[in-house]
This record gives sequence, C-alpha cells and structure tokens, in this order.
Amino acid sequence: MFFERPESGERAILVHIELASEADRENPRELEELALSAGADPVEFLTGTRADPSPKFFLGKGKVAELTELVQAHEAELVIFNHALSPAQERNLERELHCRVLDRTGLILDIFAQRARTHEGKLQVELAQLEHISTRLVRGWTHLERQKGGIGLRGPGETQLETDRRLLRARIKSILKRLEKVRKQRDQGRRARKRAEVPTVSLVGYTNAGKSTLFNSLTTAEVYAADQLFATLDPTLRKIELADVGQAILADTVGFIRHLPHKLVEAFRATLQETIEASLLLHVIDCYDEERLGHIEQVEQVLDEIGAGDVPVLQVYNKIDRIEGAEPRVDRDENGVPWRVWVSAATGEGLALLLDVISERLGEEMYHERMRLTPTDGNLRAQLYAQGAVLQEEVDEQGDMVLEVRLQMKDFKRILSRLGIRQEQYLSETVD
Repeated sequence: MFFERPESGERAILVHIELASEADRENPRELEELALSAGADPVEFLTGTRADPSPKFFLGKGKVAELTELVQAHEAELVIFNHALSPAQERNLERELHCRVLDRTGLILDIFAQRARTHEGKLQVELAQLEHISTRLVRGWTHLERQKGGIGLRGPGETQLETDRRLLRARIKSILKRLEKVRKQRDQGRRARKRAEVPTVSLVGYTNAGKSTLFNSLTTAEVYAADQLFATLDPTLRKIELADVGQAILADTVGFIRHLPHKLVEAFRATLQETIEASLLLHVIDCYDEERLGHIEQVEQVLDEIGAGDVPVLQVYNKIDRIEGAEPRVDRDENGVPWRVWVSAATGEGLALLLDVISERLGEEMYHERMRLTPTDGNLRAQLYAQGAVLQEEVDEQGDMVLEVRLQMKDFKRILSRLGIRQEQYLSETVD
C-alpha cells in the first residue's frame, strides 16, 4: 500500500555521499545553503562514502537502515540528496523511508519556483518542472493534485497533469509557444538597442556573489537582494550613464551554481540571451569565499554551455569589505587592459573605479580633436551638440567656429555619413 504525502516538508534530513567515481564532487555546505534557501529546517546530515551508487537505493543497505532510523527519530518529512537520483532510486527510497525524497535537481527547481516573479520566469520554471516530473510519474501516490506547497511540491498547479502523459505533453507544448512569444518580444527590444548602438553589460556569477547588490548600487534600482542562494531569478534591465560611452544597459541575471540542472539551462535560454548578446560580461566573484576558484570555473562552464564563452569578460572581485586591509584596485594584463576590479557593492568602495573601467572596456577608438567649422557647417555642429560631444567652443578671427570634440570614433563616422560628409575631411584635419 502506497503512503500518503504529508502536507508540509520543512523538517529535512540531508544526505551527502562521497563517491570515488565522481571526479567533480558536490559541496556538502552548499547543500545546506540550498536547503535553507528553500525554507527547509535541516535536522540531521548523513554522510558516507561509496565506490559507486547502488542502482536500487543509491545508498547501501546499511546506510538505508541508518537513514530510516534518522527519519523516524526526527519525524522528518523530507530527505534531500546532494546528488542526482534516478526515478527508480527516488521511488524505492520513498517506499522504504515512508517520506518524500528530493534530489539536488528537484531542490533547485523548487527554489526557482519560489523565486519566479514575472510571467516569463514562472513559465520557464513550470517548463523545467514539468520536464523533470515527466520522468517521475510513477510514484507512491495517486495524484499530485494533493500538493500543498511543501519543499519539492511547488509544482505548476495544474491538477492531474503529472499523472496524464498526454496532458503533460500538451501543457509543455503550450508553454513553449508562450515562451516563444516572449522570446520574440525580447528580440525586438535587443534589435532596437542594437539599432541605437546601445551597449549591454550583463552581470553574471555564482549565486550569492553579490550581483543584485552591485546592480542596485550602480543603478539605484531596488532589485531584491539577500544573503541566500538564488535570491534573484528574473532578469532586470536598467540604463546607466558611462563616461565616453554614454548610455548603456545593465542587466542582472540569474546566478549560476555547480551542476546547474540542464533542464533549467534550457528553460532559461531566453533569459540568458541577454548574456549571450552582451557587449561585456561583469563576472561578479565573492573574493572572501574560499571556494571562489571552483565557482569561477563553474560559471565559465555554464557560459560556454549557453554560447557566451566568447563574450568579453571583466572580473569583479566583490566584498573586499570582508578582507582586512583590502583596497579598491584594478588589475591589468601585460597589454594594459583591465581584467579585474576589486570593489565592495555593500559599502560602495571602488564603484566609481568600476564604472571607469567599464567605460574603458566598452570605449572603442575615441575621436578627441579641435576642429574648425564654417558657418555653413551648422548641421554638423548641431549633431555634435546633440551627441554631447562638444567640450568647448570658440570663434576665431575669421568667424569660424573652433570646437573641442570628444566622442567615440564610430559615432563620429556615423554622423558624417548621415550628413553626407566625406570622412577624410575631418578625420585627417586638426587645428593646432
């Protein structure tokens, strides 16, 4: 006889097994942070070692018995594994333990379900959940409409969809169509920015590195920021003003994590498109975190996976306020190009320096000259003023206007082309 699902699942036992076959092992501390972010109350942490996972239970018989005793002793309603479980393993464990079992992927999906706020974000989470559930339809209950909102149970809310494969496929197809519409709307916005040649700077980084805090500090926005994993899920775009560049778009995106479930990467491809097509990526790194090198590697792997591996990157070492004696600074490569900036998003230290470096990385060849215009060049003068490129103006003895101009070379060439003026007339002529 199958067990009935409990209505809540806050009291949780965490399970982490060191496997000799795993080259890239999960972090036990990260599992606890994920569980806390999901709202769980971890009451016990079961650890152990195995050469390979058991096909039936993932654990050996002895560990299963030990886990059963822990569940009964703590009256736990949920067991969370820091591993990916097969549907059969998950089902067998639930029958043995008489409580719900959740693997790492299911836990991350649940956190995403809690964090989604926008229509697009909710659709993307629902798609990832349905695709994950589709492999786990045969379980120890009759219908998932008994879901009451516990951890791992924040499903899409469609009654009996999960027990009917035909309806499940229909729902997935419907969500894909709606997401395609959202993607087209986003593409229109990106094309408009490209036509206006507005650069996009996208924040990326391991979850809880301080991206949203940095975003708020740079844009005076009010994006939700908290000391927890995946505090922000939905992308947010804001305009910023950069010296020598002008207006740019700053995008805050979802944080990455070790072994981010592939279903989530696929579902959030539309959101991550802002990263793929960005002019510059700000890779935000918690410089105080002992695991930062591993986190950098994980972020770079996800960037490669989504097709953003070739986008220029500027590392932002955040949280220098936690390191005694650390000061804002810029690290440059052998060619003098800045590749890392040390800042504190919380205190504001180094943010002005960061904006200068972003301008430097985005700024292409600059046109900074003193040029002479005759009274017949009024259109060109007006365009330069409209661009905010005129630093100083004076009239010489002949009645000509001498302007000190500074703007990006591409913008100056575009103005000359728009007015039908030969580039050689001004690009080769300067006034001493």
